[in-house]
Amino acid sequence: MGRTATGATSGPSTRGMFGAAEFALMRRDAWLVNVARGGLVVTADLVDALKNGTIGGAALDVTAPEPLPAGHDLWELENALITPHCANPRSSYWRGLAERVEANVAAFAAGHPPTGAVAPVRGS
Repeated sequence: MGRTATGATSGPSTRGMFGAAEFALMRRDAWLVNVARGGLVVTADLVDALKNGTIGGAALDVTAPEPLPAGHDLWELENALITPHCANPRSSYWRGLAERVEANVAAFAAGHPPTGAVAPVRGS
């Protein structure tokens, strides 16, 4: 069993907990949010679920592999939000983070672009 950068234990019992069978149980408009460990999710199954519309989307602060390589399918999917492994900020940041997430969900629902979007192709 290994330890992640945050000290959380990762091991065989949690690796691949979310795969095709779990995605099939989710609503078609559901989003998977992973701020724990990338290995919890079977990445290939997630990509398939996102491409096929099995689930609505994914917000990922961690991935497997990490870092996510250039050219990976997750970078190209419009229903995948990738953050730079920063979802565990100090407690003082939670309020601002929650406000940003709320505003971006509302923007997304209204068909508007999110605030603070990252464009890997442009390097920003």
